[in-house]
Amino acid sequence: MKLGPGPAAALLLAAAATALLADRIAVIGALVGALLFVCLRAPAKRLRPYLFFGLVSSLGVMVFSPFLALEGTNVLWSGPVVPVLGPLDVTVEELAIAAENALRLAAVTLAFTAYALLLDHDQLVAAASFARRSSLAVALATRLVPTLERDAGGLIEAVRGRGLELAGVRGHARLLSPLVAGSLERAFNLAEAMEARGFGRSGRTRAPGAPWSGVDRAALAAAPLLVLGGALWL
Repeated sequence: MKLGPGPAAALLLAAAATALLADRIAVIGALVGALLFVCLRAPAKRLRPYLFFGLVSSLGVMVFSPFLALEGTNVLWSGPVVPVLGPLDVTVEELAIAAENALRLAAVTLAFTAYALLLDHDQLVAAASFARRSSLAVALATRLVPTLERDAGGLIEAVRGRGLELAGVRGHARLLSPLVAGSLERAFNLAEAMEARGFGRSGRTRAPGAPWSGVDRAALAAAPLLVLGGALWL
C-alpha cells in the first residue's frame, strides 16, 4: 500500500536516524537492505548515479578508515609508521568499526535516494501544516539534483543530435556552464511564479489533500518508536 509523502518522509528520516544510533551491525545491515529494496522501485536510469556514488563513498569509508583509526589490539596487518598519522596498523576492531560506519553512510545515502526519487515533494510541502517555509526550502533543495540530472540528459541528447559525442570527464565538464545558467534562469522563473501566486501573503489558501489512511497514521507513529528503539535497545 502506498504511503502519503508525510509519513513516508518521517519513516525515511527515522530509518536514517536509527542507522546512526544503532550499535548492532546486523540491525544496520537490515536497514540498508530494507532501504535498498525501497530504492529499487525508482527508475533504474535515475537510480544508478545515486547507487554508484553511495557505494563509492561507503567503500571509501570501509577501506581508508582502518588506516586512520587507532583502536583495538588484535592486529591483522602491521604497516609503516607515518609522521603525524602514526603506525598504519589494521586491527579486527578497526575493521568492525569501519564496517559499521560504512553501513551507516550507506543507510543515510539510500534514505536520501528514496526521498529524492520516490516522494512527491509538491504534496509533501502542501501537507506541511507548520514550518511551511522550511519545508519549501528543503523540497526545492532536494529537487535540485534530479532537475540537474534531467537537464544534463537533455543537453547530452541535443549535442548528440548535432553529431557530437561527450566522452570522459573533460567532455562532460563542458555541461557545467549551461547547467549553471539554466539553474539561475529557473530560480528567477520560480521566484516570479511564487510572487505572482502571492507566496508569503496573509490569507493564503491550500489545495485539498488526500485524507490519511490507517497505514499512514501507523507509519507516522512507528517512526519515533524506531528511533527510540535504535537509541536504547538496538
